[in-house]
Amino acid sequence: MKLNESEWIAMQAVWDCAPASARDVFERVQAQTNWAYTTVRTVLARLVEKGALREKKQGRASLYEPRLTRDAARRAAVRSLLDKAFDGTFGALVHHMVASEKLDKKERAKLARMFADSERKERKA
Repeated sequence: MKLNESEWIAMQAVWDCAPASARDVFERVQAQTNWAYTTVRTVLARLVEKGALREKKQGRASLYEPRLTRDAARRAAVRSLLDKAFDGTFGALVHHMVASEKLDKKERAKLARMFADSERKERKA
């Protein structure tokens, strides 16, 4: 499920404090976004409609819980980035990161360990 920038902000707030009321989300994002309370309610309603959030009525208030996990949202975002900017291949992204970004020795070692672990897992499967 693809999230736009506003939806990411609201989802981060819900992931961090679920179950969350619209007021909870508003208080968490207001300083960062300067959104009105009605904007928060609109974004939350859109996320419910998309299936990213579950809404539970509690009296007159609603509580929101994530149906979409943070990990699943990240996977979808990375997949979208790969498809748009890197011809759909992870290798092209990694090559870009290594060639264009300043990776210190520790980061390069961690990346090498991750690849080695992945290869070991593939051999076992």
